[in-house]
Amino acid sequence: MKKIFLTLLTLVMISSTFFAQEVEQEKESQKAHYNISKFKQLQEELPTPNKQHTASGAPGYEYTQQKVDYKMNIVLDDENHRISGDEIITYHNNSKDHLEYLWIQLDQNMRAADAQTKDINGGGPRALYSPSLFTKNFMGKPFDGGFKIEHLKDVNGKDIDYMINNTMMRVDLPKAIAPGETFVFNIKWWYNINNYIEDRGRSGFEIFEDGNTAYAIAQFYPRLAVYNNVEGWQNMQFWGSSEFALEFGDFEVSITTPKDFILNGTGVIQNPKDVLTKNQYKRYQEAQSSYENPIFIVTPEEAAEAGKGKEKGTKTWKLHAENVRDFAFATSRRYMWDAMAVKLNNKTVMAYSLYPEEGKELWEEHSTRVVANTLKVYSKHTFDYPYPQASSINVQMGMEYPMICFNFGRADRNGKFSERTKKGMIGVITHEVGHNFFPMIVNSDERQWTWMDEGINSFVEILAEYEYDPELFPTSKYPKNMVGYMKGDQNRLAPIMSQGDNVFNFGSNAYGKPAAGLFILRQTIMGPELFDHAFRTYSKRWAFKHPTPADFFRSMEDASAMDLDWFWRGWFYTTGNNDIGIKEVKKYHITDKPTEQAIKVYKRYGIEKDQIPPSLFLVSEDSEEFTEDLKGKKAEDYSLLTEYIDQNFSPEEKSGMEAPKYFYELKFEKPGDLVMPIIVEFEYEDGTKERKQYPAQIWRKNDAEVTKVFPSTKAINKITIDPDQETADVDLSNNSWPKTTETKFDNFKKNQIKG
Repeated sequence: MKKIFLTLLTLVMISSTFFAQEVEQEKESQKAHYNISKFKQLQEELPTPNKQHTASGAPGYEYTQQKVDYKMNIVLDDENHRISGDEIITYHNNSKDHLEYLWIQLDQNMRAADAQTKDINGGGPRALYSPSLFTKNFMGKPFDGGFKIEHLKDVNGKDIDYMINNTMMRVDLPKAIAPGETFVFNIKWWYNINNYIEDRGRSGFEIFEDGNTAYAIAQFYPRLAVYNNVEGWQNMQFWGSSEFALEFGDFEVSITTPKDFILNGTGVIQNPKDVLTKNQYKRYQEAQSSYENPIFIVTPEEAAEAGKGKEKGTKTWKLHAENVRDFAFATSRRYMWDAMAVKLNNKTVMAYSLYPEEGKELWEEHSTRVVANTLKVYSKHTFDYPYPQASSINVQMGMEYPMICFNFGRADRNGKFSERTKKGMIGVITHEVGHNFFPMIVNSDERQWTWMDEGINSFVEILAEYEYDPELFPTSKYPKNMVGYMKGDQNRLAPIMSQGDNVFNFGSNAYGKPAAGLFILRQTIMGPELFDHAFRTYSKRWAFKHPTPADFFRSMEDASAMDLDWFWRGWFYTTGNNDIGIKEVKKYHITDKPTEQAIKVYKRYGIEKDQIPPSLFLVSEDSEEFTEDLKGKKAEDYSLLTEYIDQNFSPEEKSGMEAPKYFYELKFEKPGDLVMPIIVEFEYEDGTKERKQYPAQIWRKNDAEVTKVFPSTKAINKITIDPDQETADVDLSNNSWPKTTETKFDNFKKNQIKG
């Protein structure tokens, strides 16, 4: 009944607004145009659903993906910083296609002396060069990197033809692999390991001040490219930024290192008794049930002793991993190793950290605990972590692989560290461990859609960091942390839906903006309950599969009953930004005398002034019709209103009613390109506050401005749009009423005078 009453009060206002717009609308209506609505559906942008990738966003009943198994023997030559390897690859063709050739990724080739990698970026001379950089760029001999393929043979030892194109190798099969068949072949190779400190690589070695070396080894073996239902072979070149698309499979890997090295990698060590001392093995077993605090497997004292000299001989570490998309490992004689067990429902997962003395001050306290927290929080928002362990390795970079990641964070020479260093370390460990879920399990195509792993992972990272330390990682900075980027030079912005090698501001485009967008979706647009269910649905649907952006967009809508096409289009497909402001506020009062505006409206329908039925009207305070006798009158002073309430509501209903005394016409403007909900905070004369959120669909018929009538029982002193900066509004100067007269420039001039 109350809604009927409010409709009666606002009818005349709405009618008059429409009348004022009719002339212009009539002119525009004669022009033909395409559907340019920001609420237009995404059918034209998204691929057509099929039996592999369905309209709901779920894998279809004809979805297939390949499987690739690897059996490798690896030798690490610490003296010459060289990797040698021999691998047997078993390729399972689960597709319905006959494959005439295979594509293999040779990522190390980006470091080959003749690689094109260094030639694709333009730019003039630097402002200055260090002697080492000058020598490297203009005088030094190029690093002899890249895979050296010794042979490629079939199971009978017969050579197989191949052709190398930069970072990709085509294997020309003697016979096409039919659907359901497997093909087994062998590759033998070696390469010189790069110094990742010097070239900022994703893997390599570093040399400590005492001359010892630590290795973080990845992309170290020829790896099969993805062949999928969407684009066939994913054989885009690796230029160094956009990462990897890989198939799942099982790994058996033997790694021979110097005898005094400690190692961990993807999978589970199969021979811990052979590679650990008796005491280390005992602690290794004890750690399997240490749920409260980490314990050392390799102690600081043992690591320090090993670092004093180089023991002769070698040992071989044997690791096994099932259903993983990649393999990496880290090793050094200077590593200490701590561990704790993590309970995930009825399953125990191990959290490991390996680090040198330089990392001990920070890592002993936090690293393994951060690993455990990350596994718990990500599991809560997606699915239980399925692998047996997750390892964090102290390295001067951040990079991720299945069950193992490389993370920075060290104290200075005096063992001191800043709060910023601590925060960065916790953040990078959370981020890189989180990558176990995206894309190591929800296996999106990183080479094509960087945001699907980095952006989605960065979003869940926000939730995990907050649970680890809410004071150190408050969520209040999101999504306003993206405002500076989003209002930047449009010539240097690209939509999120861009291939990662071709964008400026790679970090903001692939990490920050997608994470901020998902944060807005969860906190403001959908709400945590709806969002979390939809997000888990997507994650579970595509665990151990290859999702596309369309699968994510469709799953989120399918599991929430929310049309989010307007959000995907604006946030992901454009470089637009959000700017919503208060254009005008008018205060209205009730009258039972027909206003001039009302008389004109009724006359249009053939009703003269004396024929207007008894009604209530709203008159603006800035109108000449707002006379002195209206100023002191309240809603309950009108007999027409009193009679209406008495006739239409029971005593019980009336007891809970409070008639509005004030009416405000709120006119919102939208200079920005994006559509967003309008979050409005009202501050009343008695100091109390109230919030109202209008959904984004309020802009569906007018993309420039909208008007709403807000009834109130109390006078409003102040109105603020988006008071907590939830929508990445790029201009806050138009977000409040009454508008402040002082600008930032005025304040700047005052401060200059004071100074």
